[in-house]
Amino acid sequence: MTDYGHELWFGSFVTPVAHPPQAPVELALTSERAGLDLVSFQDHPYQSAFQDTWTLMSYVAARTERIRISGNVLSLPLRPPAVLARAAASLDRLTGGRVELGIGAGAFWDGIVAMGGRRLEPAQAVRAVGEAVSVIRRLWATDESGPLRIEGEFYSLTGAKRGPAPAHRIPIHIGAYKPRMLRLTGRIADGWLPSLRYLPDGPASLGAMNEQIDEAASAAGREPASVSRLLNLSGRFTTGGGLLEGNPGDWAEQIADLALQYGVSGFILASDDPADLNLFGHEVAPRARELVQTERAA
Repeated sequence: MTDYGHELWFGSFVTPVAHPPQAPVELALTSERAGLDLVSFQDHPYQSAFQDTWTLMSYVAARTERIRISGNVLSLPLRPPAVLARAAASLDRLTGGRVELGIGAGAFWDGIVAMGGRRLEPAQAVRAVGEAVSVIRRLWATDESGPLRIEGEFYSLTGAKRGPAPAHRIPIHIGAYKPRMLRLTGRIADGWLPSLRYLPDGPASLGAMNEQIDEAASAAGREPASVSRLLNLSGRFTTGGGLLEGNPGDWAEQIADLALQYGVSGFILASDDPADLNLFGHEVAPRARELVQTERAA
């Protein structure tokens, strides 16, 4: 069992549909009213049925007051990290510190290339993520003097000015499944953000994947607990069934088990159904927190 002791939080994973354009905005507002902590949007810039994720995030930020906002995950091959750093810092300042960054190495390479991106081999994509995180953090480091010069394999800056600094330390979460990316996550990321549906053995995959992150973190001189474990969830609220196929009480018990056994602290529901988001925020989240607190106290 691995319980990193982190406080639990809950979010939504909304599809950024282009038609009708206000639909994902309304779901973000529903998420906030339901008491959820974060609203996130997938990012596929080559998908013409979707709105641009960053534009949508900015619009949602202006319509909401409390909820945190993130891409889940941003397609790094089509979002240059230096520009992304300034965009994230700017939105974070405008929202009073409500922005998080979820980034991915890229998956649908035909679509990425069609939009002008560079096709990368798996090992290259991992190295590109590592370089991008360094670029982003160093541009935010306004306490360091002098312009930023980086000669990287994928990203180069020749005297870029630092700043603006974000309103708070924006956490960078990496979507990762394979060993190289998991090790990179352990070395440099603030959080790990996979989707339960893509884990080969379901929740049972989390143990071995956590170990890879933990070992890489320790080797880099970091505490394994410094890497938050997030998880995108999908399921149905029904009268009974298997994993995430029951009533809100069943969901809460299963989420508490994921927290206590595998150290997951951020639970993000992929749903475009307002009823699901309300159940998740109003019923599942408080019950799951209560169960985890009780078990930890015991």
